[in-house]
Amino acid sequence: MIQQLSDRLRFLQAFVAHPRQVGAVLPTSRRAVRDMLDLADLPGAGLVVELGAGTGVQTEEILARLKPGARLISMEIDPRLARLLAERYDDPRLQVVCDSAEKLPEHLHGATADVVVCALPFTSLPPTLRRRILDMLPLAVGRRGAAVVIQYSPLIEPELRKRFPSVRRRLSVMNVPPAFLFACSHEEQGPAR
Repeated sequence: MIQQLSDRLRFLQAFVAHPRQVGAVLPTSRRAVRDMLDLADLPGAGLVVELGAGTGVQTEEILARLKPGARLISMEIDPRLARLLAERYDDPRLQVVCDSAEKLPEHLHGATADVVVCALPFTSLPPTLRRRILDMLPLAVGRRGAAVVIQYSPLIEPELRKRFPSVRRRLSVMNVPPAFLFACSHEEQGPAR
C-alpha cells in the first residue's frame, strides 16, 4: 500500500512537470494492465518492448508473464522514473532505456519485437511526434507479433487502423477513467476477448 501511494505521488509529480508527456494524473490500474496484456502472447514472446513504462505497473505484470530467457526493453523518457524502474526490478531479462519511444529502432538493433506494450498518451503528444511513433510501431512488431495499446479515448483507433491490417478493441471499465485497449497485428486475429 505504501509503495502504491509512493508510486502515485511520483507519477503525479511527473505529470505536473510534463503533462503532455505523461498524459494522466494516476498510473493505470492493475486490472486494466492485465486486460491489455491478455490481448497478446507474452508467455510465448522472446522479445517484448514496453513504451511509456512509468512507475512499472505494466513492467511488473510483463515480467511475471515472461518466460526465462526472454527479454524486456522498457522505455521511459522521464529520467527519475527510468531510474526507479532499474532500481525496483532486479531481473536479468529487463533492460531499462531512458529515451523517447520514437528512438526505439536504435535500441532494437534490427530486431523486431514479439509484443510491443504501449502506454503512451497519444492524444496529448504533439501531432508530429505522435505520427512518428505511430509510424514506427508496425516496423517494431514482428510479422506474427502484436502491439497492445492502452488509451483513455478511442480517438487513436483510426490511426492504428491505417497502420495495421488487424486492430481489435476492448474496454476495461475497472480503471478510472475506463481504458480503451487495442491489439494491433499484421495478421488477422479473432475478436478481442
